[in-house]
Amino acid sequence: MLTLQQFIGFLVAALVITASPGPDNLMVLGVGISKGRRQGIAFGLGCAVGCLSHTFLAAVGVSALIASSPVAFTVLKVCGGLYLLWLGFNALRSKGGVKAGAVAGEEQSSMRLFFRGVLANAINPKVVLFFLSFLPQFVIPGNGNVPWQVAALGVTFTAQAAVLFGLLGYFSGTIGQWLNARPAAGAVLDRLAGCVFVALGIRLLVTR
Repeated sequence: MLTLQQFIGFLVAALVITASPGPDNLMVLGVGISKGRRQGIAFGLGCAVGCLSHTFLAAVGVSALIASSPVAFTVLKVCGGLYLLWLGFNALRSKGGVKAGAVAGEEQSSMRLFFRGVLANAINPKVVLFFLSFLPQFVIPGNGNVPWQVAALGVTFTAQAAVLFGLLGYFSGTIGQWLNARPAAGAVLDRLAGCVFVALGIRLLVTR
């Protein structure tokens, strides 16, 4: 089980990262604006559920590395730390010029858009790398049962993403107009997410 401090620290970081403008939430906004509120919610929930596949890979992969090869786990930590630093520097350099535009295409059912969101997230290699880098940050090996800790963190991330993406889909028109009219707001969110990424990357590199 996760400790309260472990859970709160992870939840805060996950909320900041999920709320910052990125491909997933901008796609949710685009679908909601162009196809309607229900379709935006369906696509957003699909993107969130797609995180469960990465949770499974992280739980199995990280726990296996810890058990079988400390050297391989160290390599994973270093690569993960550098990847988080790279994400952070890119976010800090962002000018916040993203646009939540409409997504063209034929009319699609809510169910179809849900599975489209699941697939779009599940097959994204960048999300795989992110989960392998991000989730282990909050694992406490001394508490035992590493796979279940990773799984609990992944489910927590999925749940908060489902809530945020669902809200994005529901308020897509209003949020899209507000974000497009205030590019500086996107820049602020990018800076905040960038600081989180850099801090986590440094922590991963220096922690034994």
